[in-house]
Amino acid sequence: MTGDPDGGGRALTAVEGGRLRVRLLAAIFALAFLSVGIRLVDMVSDATPVRSAASGDEAARAARVPARAEIRDRNGILLATNVQVLSLTADPSELPDPDAAAELLAARLAGVEAAELKRRFTVGRRFAWVKRELTPAEQRAVLELGLPGLDFRISQRRLYPQRRLASHVLGFTGVDNQGLAGIELAMDRRLRETPEPLVTSLDIRVQEVVRETLLRAYRRFRAIGACAIVLDARSGELLSLVSLPDFDPNAYERARPAERENRCTGGVYELGSLFKVITAAMALESGEVGLHDRFNASEPIRIGRNRIGDDHAKARWLTVPEIFAFSSNVGTVQMAFAAGGAASQQAFLERLGMTRPLEIELVQRGRPLVPRRWIDIVSATVSFGHGIAVTPLHFAAAVAGLSTDGRRVAPTLLRRDGPPKEPRVRLVSERTVRDLRWLMWLVVEKGTGTKARLPAYLIGGKTGTADKPGKGRRGYDGEAVIASFVGVFPIEDPRYVVLVTLDDPEGDEGTFGFRYGGWTAAPVVATIVDRIGPLLGVAPSDPGARQRFFARLKIVPAMNGRTGEMEEGLAALDAGW
Repeated sequence: MTGDPDGGGRALTAVEGGRLRVRLLAAIFALAFLSVGIRLVDMVSDATPVRSAASGDEAARAARVPARAEIRDRNGILLATNVQVLSLTADPSELPDPDAAAELLAARLAGVEAAELKRRFTVGRRFAWVKRELTPAEQRAVLELGLPGLDFRISQRRLYPQRRLASHVLGFTGVDNQGLAGIELAMDRRLRETPEPLVTSLDIRVQEVVRETLLRAYRRFRAIGACAIVLDARSGELLSLVSLPDFDPNAYERARPAERENRCTGGVYELGSLFKVITAAMALESGEVGLHDRFNASEPIRIGRNRIGDDHAKARWLTVPEIFAFSSNVGTVQMAFAAGGAASQQAFLERLGMTRPLEIELVQRGRPLVPRRWIDIVSATVSFGHGIAVTPLHFAAAVAGLSTDGRRVAPTLLRRDGPPKEPRVRLVSERTVRDLRWLMWLVVEKGTGTKARLPAYLIGGKTGTADKPGKGRRGYDGEAVIASFVGVFPIEDPRYVVLVTLDDPEGDEGTFGFRYGGWTAAPVVATIVDRIGPLLGVAPSDPGARQRFFARLKIVPAMNGRTGEMEEGLAALDAGW
């Protein structure tokens, strides 16, 4: 069938013409996109300073791409790395209308104000920052403007993939990728000059368990701050260090000062009865006090106008094991005086490293507050942890040395391959170490730390509840406390020290309203130990070890002088030791 040849020919020509126009438009768009792509590549790859010497040092700094090594945990997990980002700068002298350009850019870039841009374009004759770290959408919006005088620059941004998990250890970097806090600041030169990753002592698996457990207690007891430490008692490596409240180092500028504070290494606190570990070690090491000795704790001690008593007084003579297990202030003071008093105490604390800042790979290192005059009343209060303030890490390191081989332990945030090679200061004898381990076990088995008891591991430890100093350090608040527990596991052959402090916790129904360290901090340590022990390959304690500890314990009947009732008394035997 045929149709009108003229009509059919005209229809074919129209179709072909339409196709031709589509091809032409497609070619034009392709050329346009190619041009934009070439310009974008040119802009992104151009990391040279603005072309005039008048651009100054700021432009030169903007052009440099500072190298910075990665930070990893002990198992190679990434903790900090660099990512490349595009930033936008301007040469105001090349902008046709700087004020109009400022208005256009501010309308398309989040967080950029036109008035501030106008000021920058006026002050910076040849160089001005427009915005750092543009999003892809913002990059496209700037390209679409087609303004001369603008330049994209490659810069480095530090990225912390674990976010809050290790914020106080890692710290953060500034806009020019320079370290401003944490390891980033303390080891800034190493991170800038050595490309190999910096391997820390942290085990991020342990860190996650510790933070999760501590955060739960911090919220439950409505504390204003908290700290938890897991320290390898032999090598001094810190497997975990958590301070709460914390922050996201990817957005550090949003963090409040309290969130940036490292309570484990930067803050110093009176740790209360935790210090009885130190007093007991000093007394046993002196040779003037033994586990079989007894001291009269029938009534408070008076030193001048000062009166020192016990919170839950037994009001009777106490053996050394009872003084430690029941946390008697009265008995502890007498032990300190029997061991030589202020002079011996001061020398022992200095040997432990408790009177000066710790050497650790952080800038936030608190300086201990120590007495100016070591008079009798000062020596008495220091014996049970008042009148002296140290960081939690100070105390964890001291306990590590006293409970392992009797030599001082130097804590570190860097992975060590084996024990430290440098000579270590002898603190106490092996006999004192053995006796102290037994006393710490007794606290958990029969004393104030029973909430830390576990079926799998034998834990030794000490509870502490210290009144916080009042404002201006005059007297004590009377309402606010630091509640703590230090644990060592397994106590028969110590591998790790776990320390938890809660700043001003509130008791709840589950603790019968008590906020003591034995009620609030001790269960946190127990949970941490129960969860990280298997992670770290620590075998459960052998039943024989439990039997050996019990073999040294003698239960004797005793009359409580305060209540008039018979109670369980504790004494030491030498069986099996």
